[in-house]
Amino acid sequence: MSFKRVVITGLGALTPIGNDVSTFWKNLVEGVSGAAPITHFDAEKFRTRFACEVKGLDIQNYIPRQEARKMDPFVQYAVIAADEAMKDAGFGEQKPDLDKAGVIWGSGIGGLKSFEEEVMNFATNGNTPRFNPFFIPKMIVDSASGVLSIRYGFRGPNFITVSACASATNALIDAFNYIRLGMMDVCISGGSEAAVTVAGVGGFNALKALSERNDSPETASRPYDKDRDGFVLGEGSVAIILEELEHAKARGAKIYAEMIGAGLSSDAYHITAPHPEGLGAFMVMKNAVENAGLAPEDIDYINTHGTSTPIGDPQEVKAIEKYFGEHSYSMNISSTKSMTGHLLGGAGALESAACILAICDQVVPPTINHFTDDPDINPRLNLTFNKAQERKVNVALSNTFGFGGHNASVIFKKYEG
Repeated sequence: MSFKRVVITGLGALTPIGNDVSTFWKNLVEGVSGAAPITHFDAEKFRTRFACEVKGLDIQNYIPRQEARKMDPFVQYAVIAADEAMKDAGFGEQKPDLDKAGVIWGSGIGGLKSFEEEVMNFATNGNTPRFNPFFIPKMIVDSASGVLSIRYGFRGPNFITVSACASATNALIDAFNYIRLGMMDVCISGGSEAAVTVAGVGGFNALKALSERNDSPETASRPYDKDRDGFVLGEGSVAIILEELEHAKARGAKIYAEMIGAGLSSDAYHITAPHPEGLGAFMVMKNAVENAGLAPEDIDYINTHGTSTPIGDPQEVKAIEKYFGEHSYSMNISSTKSMTGHLLGGAGALESAACILAICDQVVPPTINHFTDDPDINPRLNLTFNKAQERKVNVALSNTFGFGGHNASVIFKKYEG
């Protein structure tokens, strides 16, 4: 069976370092940190009092107030990014076959703020069981894909993937497979998360997963640095339009890059900790490269999971060295979470967009906030510390690993007709 080719024809972004794709990419390349004191709630009593929040956003500039009130922020973020991606792809008055167009979205947590608000209102109002009639639709994680499907009239496959921090990457993989199998022509994919809330920060603090560098938020996310102390919570959304190649060519679409492979694996080890020998990370990269029909030496750039945790960072780079061997030291590697924080279920979409734009502009965004070498991390690795590097980027790979041992990797290639 011959597979159809899948290309990227639209991007949209709402991130802690930019509320559109061009601003996001400019700040990513320039090494701008999105971390700052939390403004969404009073975090004074929390061990972590900062995050990478979306900034300067007036929802009513994008979504009418009455409509926005029915959506949790993670859905609002999805709509804003998807609108930009749809426009970027040229789907204004021009529409695809709506029966062959779908939405496959990713989110790890969904409507946490809506759930939190309703429960707190119940607990503080005399235990009177009065809930917002939109509570359930706002909270459930599949509401994002449902809202997008309704918004654009897409009647093809429509669902959410949930695999913690690998959610958006799983969504992209499903979209990729549905298109190359001929079951869709066009798919809005990507991911969104809005977990900078009392419960989100409190919960990750309880896990001891977050950085507590409150005196210097902008330098707190420091992947691969000896003194890293946890990840920085982020929020936002990135939307990616995947399209069957001949369909895109027939309508004269702009093509950013081609998606050529995907890999999946499970650590089968622990609910929050990665496999101590990096077995899942090794297998997912191997599976992705083989699925793409490539050799390890074909990869030019890896956007790592790289969360800035003491345990996770060295295991991922050791898995890279184990699989790629000597080629590990010829590639560029970077963690853009050093700037954006960790978007949880939306991370894979943001980092895939970074790979796609790196291919387009032939520049690798940096891993910022490197101050002290970690003796457990091989100095021969080019981790693109502190400054972007121009280089040939023909093929880029993005890794995402989620609580529960979920591993997903995707591969993008410079488009050649």
